[in-house]
Parts: sequence; C-alpha cells; structure tokens
Amino acid sequence: MVDWYERMNMAVEYIEESLCDNIDFNKISKIVCQSPVNFQRTFGIVTDISVFEYIRRRKLTLAAFDLQNSNEKVIDIALKYGYNSPTAFNRAFQSVHGIAPSLVKQDGVAVKSYLPINFKIIVKGVEEMNFRIEKKEAFRIVGISHPLENEMDKNAEIMPKMWQKAAMDGTIAKLAAMMDSQPMGVLGVSVYNVCGDSDERYNQFEGGRFYISVASTKEIDSTLEEYTIQSFTWAVFPGEGAVSTVMPELQKRIVTEWFPTSGYEYDNGPDIEVYLNDDPMNSKFEVWVPIKKPQ
Repeated sequence: MVDWYERMNMAVEYIEESLCDNIDFNKISKIVCQSPVNFQRTFGIVTDISVFEYIRRRKLTLAAFDLQNSNEKVIDIALKYGYNSPTAFNRAFQSVHGIAPSLVKQDGVAVKSYLPINFKIIVKGVEEMNFRIEKKEAFRIVGISHPLENEMDKNAEIMPKMWQKAAMDGTIAKLAAMMDSQPMGVLGVSVYNVCGDSDERYNQFEGGRFYISVASTKEIDSTLEEYTIQSFTWAVFPGEGAVSTVMPELQKRIVTEWFPTSGYEYDNGPDIEVYLNDDPMNSKFEVWVPIKKPQ
C-alpha cells in the first residue's frame, strides 16, 4: 500500500516542478506504473477533481502569488503558466479567484490558494469488500455511443445527459429487449483509445467512446452500433443503493483499498458498469475493472 501512495506523491511532485513547463503524462505514467488514462482515472476518483483541473488551480494559485509579490507584467505571468493570450489568462484567473489579475495588487483584495495535494494512508475500521475475479473472452455489445474527451471531468457532463435521453426516448427499453449474453444488464462502457509508446504499459490516451449498451448477438438496425470488447481478466465488484452516492464511494475504495493490496494493476481495457435493475435510487449494479499482474 505504501508504494502506491508514494508513487502518487512522486507524480504530484513532478507536476509541481513542471507547472511552468509542459507536463509529460508519459513521464507521470512511468512514475506511478500506470497508463496515462489509468492515472487520470485514479487521480480523479481519489481526489474528486480531475488532474487537469488540479493543474489549472495550482498554476493560477502561483500566478496570483507572482502578481502580488513581483513587478512582472500580467502578460509575462500569463505566458509563464502556459496562457498564450491575456484574454485566456484573464478568463481563467477570474474563474478561480473571482477578480481580474490586474486588480490583485490592490489593498484588501482576496485571492484563493489551492495547496499541493498529498496522498496519505488513512487507517479505517475493517469493512468487507466483496469481489470476484472473472476471465472473460471477447464479447459483442450493441447500443449508442458518444465520443469521450481527453479531460475526464468533461465526460462527467456528457454521460448523465446520455443516460437521461436514452431513458426518455425508449433506447434503454429497446436495448434491454435485445440482451441475450453475459454480462446480463444494461451496460455503461467507457472505451479508451490509446496511441503506442515504446513501452505498451505507458500508452497515451487519445479519447474514446462511451457506450450505453447490452451484450447481445442479435442483429441491429441503423439507430444502433456495435463494438467488440476484447478478452480480459476482470475484477468485479457488486454494489447496491443510490447510484450517485454508492458508485463513487465504491470506485474510490477499489482504487485506494483494493488495488494497493491486491497484487493487480489496471489493464488498458474499458471500464464497465453493469446495471441489474432500472431504479437509480435503489440500484443493483456491478463495476467491472480490467486487471493484470504487474510486469
């Protein structure tokens, strides 16, 4: 467990050292022994903030300090932290601090400070965590999809709208009638595209697609599409309750409790949520995580 937390803190240290430079996510991958997409996932799950938003807040915190304590011009500080135009910097600065950067030096002006994140081990009371390991051959899903953004916090806005629309327009009911293969349930599948690197463990994330789908062998019409999920070993975690609260807590426990002690690491496969009923307030579901033994 200590190694996982130490690696995450080393990644944060690298980010801090690189706030005025280009942050190389391939380098972060090698620090934490995860692919870029898996690092994004684990960072967001544990901290409740995307790594991109964290970096933005840290840059703008340091920019405020520089504006207060130096005679540098606003444009020079904007360029220092990666903003190529005063307009973009002004907009980002106001979104965090609530004032224009040109006003920071005025007496009595308050700005916000976001401190560096530090990952620590927290010992809690023993609580059981049910799971099973399942090796599954490739299977076909059918449904609807939407492109995924590289910045995962943007995807958190896309997915709920997709679910709501699919429920209202009858798509989910249509898919449920086509379900005839395992895993049995309505599936939320996040498929991440990667581009190659000299070490396949550290492939770069290049977007992907989110599917609302079912596992099915049936023919589809022009309103649906299909995708084949390749063979993986999966860690499967059951959950029950209100999806909006129980799901994030389960995902956080998987990352912070199960992975550091399991002897497994994330594999570069899709994330799957299997919904076993249609009641979001009292849902029964499973989280399927692709796993592999470390190399």
